[in-house]
Amino acid sequence: MLALLLLVAGSLLAFAELAGEVAEGDTRAFDEGLLLALRDPADTAEPIGPAWVEAAFRDITALGGRSVLTAVTLAALGYLLLAGRRTTAALVAFAVLGGTLLSTLLKAGFARPRPDLVAHLVEVSSQSFPSGHAMMSTVTWLTLGTLLATAQPTRRLKAYVLGTGIAIALLVGVSRVYLGVHWPTDVLAGWCIGTAWALVCWLIAGWLRRKAA
Repeated sequence: MLALLLLVAGSLLAFAELAGEVAEGDTRAFDEGLLLALRDPADTAEPIGPAWVEAAFRDITALGGRSVLTAVTLAALGYLLLAGRRTTAALVAFAVLGGTLLSTLLKAGFARPRPDLVAHLVEVSSQSFPSGHAMMSTVTWLTLGTLLATAQPTRRLKAYVLGTGIAIALLVGVSRVYLGVHWPTDVLAGWCIGTAWALVCWLIAGWLRRKAA
């Protein structure tokens, strides 16, 4: 419990620091340098690497998109309800819906424009800070990974399941920068606030389990 509370506090502090630096414009050199480092110096519309890398990141970024996350969440909710785990289903719904609302409010509050330094390789429409893909992939995949991990019999399996969820969230965030639709600090902030929200929901789940016991 103490470790989780410290992680939540650390994630929120990191997000607050990032938000302050972004608001003051202190991250511009870092953001621009990393975006340009991922593009062909002769043509910033072209990302570095072979064509299959761009195609792979287009596929990976969809794992943090609204359609995929909605489908995955509904499938998980259906399973939990059929298994008679209504409280857990409600918690998953609360985590995802609450995270979506929080992401929308933060984007509207900061109203940071999308990067205009390089060409966007996928379509985008909302504001930039924090990255909704990074945040919601962290919330969804980390929450589901945690639930699956608790049902595993060994530490090795628990670590594998949870590690898979974390890896997906990290790859989705990296894909947003590679595709030129987010500043790197947008993604870092999305990971931070997404982790904090997922851990808060995890703490609530633990409290409910103890109360039921």
